[in-house]
Amino acid sequence: MADFPTFRLRRWMLLYRLIWIVGFPVIMLYLWRRARKDALYGQHLGERFGSYAPMPNAVWVHAVSLGELRSAVPLIRELLDRGEKVVTTHFTPAGRREAERVFAADINAGNLRPVWVPFEFRWTFRRFFKAFTPKYGLVMEIEIWPVMIMECRRKGVPLFMCNSQYPSKSYLRDTTKTKARADLMRGFAGALVKSDLQRERFSSIGVEHIAVTGETRFEQPIPPHLVERGETARKWLAPNRRVITIASAVESEDETYIAAIKATRGPDAPLFVYVPRKPERFAEVGEMLRAAGLKVAERSTTFDADLMYSGQAPDIDVLLGDSLGEMYFYLAMSDQAIVGGGFTPHGAHNVIEPLALKKPVIVGPEIWTIEYPAVEAIAAGVCTHVQTEAELVNAIEAGPKASPDTINAFFAAHTGAVEKTLQAVKEFTTR
Repeated sequence: MADFPTFRLRRWMLLYRLIWIVGFPVIMLYLWRRARKDALYGQHLGERFGSYAPMPNAVWVHAVSLGELRSAVPLIRELLDRGEKVVTTHFTPAGRREAERVFAADINAGNLRPVWVPFEFRWTFRRFFKAFTPKYGLVMEIEIWPVMIMECRRKGVPLFMCNSQYPSKSYLRDTTKTKARADLMRGFAGALVKSDLQRERFSSIGVEHIAVTGETRFEQPIPPHLVERGETARKWLAPNRRVITIASAVESEDETYIAAIKATRGPDAPLFVYVPRKPERFAEVGEMLRAAGLKVAERSTTFDADLMYSGQAPDIDVLLGDSLGEMYFYLAMSDQAIVGGGFTPHGAHNVIEPLALKKPVIVGPEIWTIEYPAVEAIAAGVCTHVQTEAELVNAIEAGPKASPDTINAFFAAHTGAVEKTLQAVKEFTTR
């Protein structure tokens, strides 16, 4: 790849590094302010400067936050089962905590270490490479960290985009406006992508070594205790009602969902389980629901720490999911799920988790963030794509149409991503 880095990219990198130097006090202020709400932001600060206890010859998985870590779980589990040491890097506490929770036994055994990703400086990554001497790196989804990419090339560490897609809006922007960003992607050792469409997009900007490996979330483990608790809770809370879970609702679409809930009230009204995406919005959303005249109970006051209940079930329209890490509990209660984000320009969240529990999905108009597997799920009839609030109400009233067998068949057609990913890495690193 003789034309990497391009002159345009070299100029852009000079500006990027300057921004980091000048803006570094702002970054530290950001972490300090976030640490006032979540102490973990301020802990292990040395790691952000590249100070780590050595764990050589590790496989490196960069999972910046919660969603990326969850998509990486089946891949990391397979790596550990094959005897690899794994270091996971994160930027937010959500991803780090999930790694610590899911892989607690492996951490105790010294086989996995979750750490903060170093700041975007050449010297911090040199220290990172010295501590872990990574065999290769896997960047989950489409996280672009310019210094990380450039230093991996300089050090000879193969760095792959993994479980990757190039969303249509990002692709259009990078091929018409932010062309230096597209140039930067050619610095990866390869791309392990979700579909043929994604292969075409990455290939068109000059990325070499591309393999269609699918989506690792199809192999994400499902916590059986959350499913069992959810099914039990549903029998207690709504034994004779349909239940619809609104999963990962984001700010600015609450009005749409609340209007749909109100429009479907009546003798046969479903019970809605409303789960905001961010914990800082729990109280705010509860107030909005009550202000709309809806009867609401919080998970925190309705169930104990073990998701058990007591006494008589409350007479409510909405159960507010004011907890983290219990999405499978909320989904297991439902007959159908509405995945949040689709009524905002930022795009919908992934539909795989509800489909994994054989729950048909409704998603709003903006699916550019999840083209794969949303397009395939819509074509298979396991996902309903609505464009307006009226269509959302109609889809709720119509009820689920896809059978568990249909969803099973859809899943069977899209599994195997973990094995394909590791096989592609082996091929690309032994050439």
